[in-house]
Amino acid sequence: MTEGDDILARRKAMVAEIEAEVAGTRRWLGKRKLDPRVIAAITRVPRHLFVPVANRGHAYENRPQPIGHGQTISQPYMVAIMTDLAEIQPGERVLEIGTGCGYQTAVLAELGAQVYSIEVVGELAGPAAVRLRDLGYANAEVKCGDGARGWAEHAPFDAIIVTAAAWQRVPPALIAQLAPGGRLVIPVDRSVKAARYPFFDQDQELMVISKDEEGRIAERDVLPVAFVPLVEGGPETAA
Repeated sequence: MTEGDDILARRKAMVAEIEAEVAGTRRWLGKRKLDPRVIAAITRVPRHLFVPVANRGHAYENRPQPIGHGQTISQPYMVAIMTDLAEIQPGERVLEIGTGCGYQTAVLAELGAQVYSIEVVGELAGPAAVRLRDLGYANAEVKCGDGARGWAEHAPFDAIIVTAAAWQRVPPALIAQLAPGGRLVIPVDRSVKAARYPFFDQDQELMVISKDEEGRIAERDVLPVAFVPLVEGGPETAA
């Protein structure tokens, strides 16, 4: 077995774990299986190229991995369900808050969306932009900035995915930049106190917020989660 065959086998095993966990959490998700397009996109993305070299042996484990600067690459299961909940269609305009290493960005791009991604940590935003470009994701654009402000010049967005927990409320700019018919997937921290490392004792819930054609908002809680906190008030620069 070549190194490439080994990586593909590990990636397929990771996908099988995701599918098993989806089936195990169906009472929260309301479904036993994810959109096959989402599974196919995750199968195609080389996750090992998005983690630090020292951690690449663990890249296809179904758990978060540290990527430096106090941030993580999300658990593959979480990437899968958030992507599924966003109901991405080819050609849609998608905003991602929290680029990190660019893995979730790549999954969204694999679905044929035009992805605009914002990362507050400049040391992550720059390398993520280069990584996505080198892997051929021409339909993904990254900038360093305050994700809570959204990206007004590219709004409205058909879908928005936030990969960090907003404290107490969804940033108003994100709801304003959501297109009629759009979906916003975001973890919200309802704890009395703001999150402090290691974040696991927080009361966080993954939510889906939808906007109908008349601009009315509906909210749905999906399942309990544990995310790093959304950092607000960052710089606005190109990556």
